Amino acid sequence: MFTGIVRAVGQVVRREPRRLTVRAEGVAVDEGASLAVNGVCLTVAAVRDGQMTMDLSQETLARTALGDLRPGEAVNLEPALRVGEELGGHFLLGHVDTVGKVALVARRGEDVLLGVSFDPRFAELVVDKGSVGVDGISLTPYEVEEGSFRCAIVPYTWEHTNLRARHVGDRVNLEFDVLAKYVRRWRER
Repeated sequence: MFTGIVRAVGQVVRREPRRLTVRAEGVAVDEGASLAVNGVCLTVAAVRDGQMTMDLSQETLARTALGDLRPGEAVNLEPALRVGEELGGHFLLGHVDTVGKVALVARRGEDVLLGVSFDPRFAELVVDKGSVGVDGISLTPYEVEEGSFRCAIVPYTWEHTNLRARHVGDRVNLEFDVLAKYVRRWRER
């Protein structure tokens, strides 16, 4: 389980067909630990010389934007939540629901507006002033429409995540609120 509070921005070292290696300072994890990489829960298979290597299943590659990563790209990293740690964002499982696209990146004073479009079949899982995970970042959506939302990005988040490297058209991992998913499932029964 994660919080959506990014602990470090790492850098992709290698992206092989079924493996991802990242380098990061300030993130200490052991082999076998869970690590959210751009919001995707991965198991650390190897740790060596400040680099962490994770295996990528076909399911992970099909449902996320991790297959788009190239060496040198910035990735958001968050180790799994430990009992007693502060829950500063919202509960994220690292189970990406869909891949969205950046539709807007615009400065508004000190803030940055981020617009994201996504498959409208997930629209009922996003509510104004709710919670959404975008590349593993806990954000608050507003101006929610059928298949899109906006978020105001404060300067700290802009400077301490990979959002500053995002452009219109980039694919991002989206994880919708787990409670909303359970309510939708209950209603479908």
